[in-house]
Amino acid sequence: MGINQKERPIGVFDSGIGGLTVLKEIIRLLPCESTIYLGDTARVPYGIRSPETVMRYSFENTRFLSSKDIKLLVIACNTASSISLDAIKESVSIPVIGVIEPGAKAAVRATMNGKIGVIGTETTIRSSAYTKAIKSIDAGVEVFGQACPMFVPLVEEGWIEGDISTMIAGRYLEGLKDKGIDTIVLGCTHYPLLKRVIAEVMGKGVTLIDSAVETSLEIKAILSTLGVNSEKKSPRPKEFFVTDSPERFLKVGENFLGKKIEHIKKIEVGGYG
Repeated sequence: MGINQKERPIGVFDSGIGGLTVLKEIIRLLPCESTIYLGDTARVPYGIRSPETVMRYSFENTRFLSSKDIKLLVIACNTASSISLDAIKESVSIPVIGVIEPGAKAAVRATMNGKIGVIGTETTIRSSAYTKAIKSIDAGVEVFGQACPMFVPLVEEGWIEGDISTMIAGRYLEGLKDKGIDTIVLGCTHYPLLKRVIAEVMGKGVTLIDSAVETSLEIKAILSTLGVNSEKKSPRPKEFFVTDSPERFLKVGENFLGKKIEHIKKIEVGGYG
C-alpha cells in the first residue's frame, strides 16, 4: 500500500473519556501514528441505553470517523463492542478492533483458580459478551458478572478517589469477593481510572485486567501484518472531537493522559451517513 495509506490516522471512539485509557496505550506504543479520538460526551453513558440505541450511536460515530479517512477503527467502549462490533466490521472496509476479546484473553492467561469476575455497565454485563469470549478460550473457567452503573458517572465527574467512590465500589464488589475470584476484568474503559479503589476493595491476590494494553498490542500487530505502519519518525498529530462540553473533557482528559490536549472540537455526529 502507498505512503498515503500508511499515514492515515487511527480512529478511536468511546462514549466519553473512558476510551482515553485505550488511546493512552496506543500513543505510548505507537507514538508516530496519527490518531483521531471521538468522545460522545453528549450521550454518555452508553451502558444504560437499549441495544438498539447503542447500535445507532456506534454507527453514527463510525460514519464520522470514516469521513476522516482513517485506516483502522478502535471501538474503545465495552458496551459498544459488545453490541455493535460485528455489525460495524461488516459495514466498513478497514480493520475494526473492540476491547472485549483482548481483555478476555488476558484474563484467561492471568487466572490461577479458574474464577474470573467481570465488572461493566448494565448493557455489557447483560450481553454476556465477556462470558462468551472467555469461555470460547477456556470452557472450564467460571465467570461472574457484576454491573456497576455508577462507576461511569463517578469517573466522568472526576471522583476517582475518596470515601464516596470507595463506598460505592465496596457495595458493588462485595458479591464478587464472596465468589473467591482471583482475576477481575475491568469491563468498561472508564474503570481503570478507578483501579486504585477497586484494588483496595478487592484486596491482595486479585489481578485486575485492563484491556487497553492488550488492545494496543493487537493494533500494532494488525498494522504490521497489513504493512500500513506510519513511516514517520516523530510523534504525529492527536486530534480530539466531542459531542458536548469540550471544557469538561479537557479538564478530566488532560489529567488522565498526563499531557495537553490540543485540536479539540465540538461536533454533531448525527449528520454523517
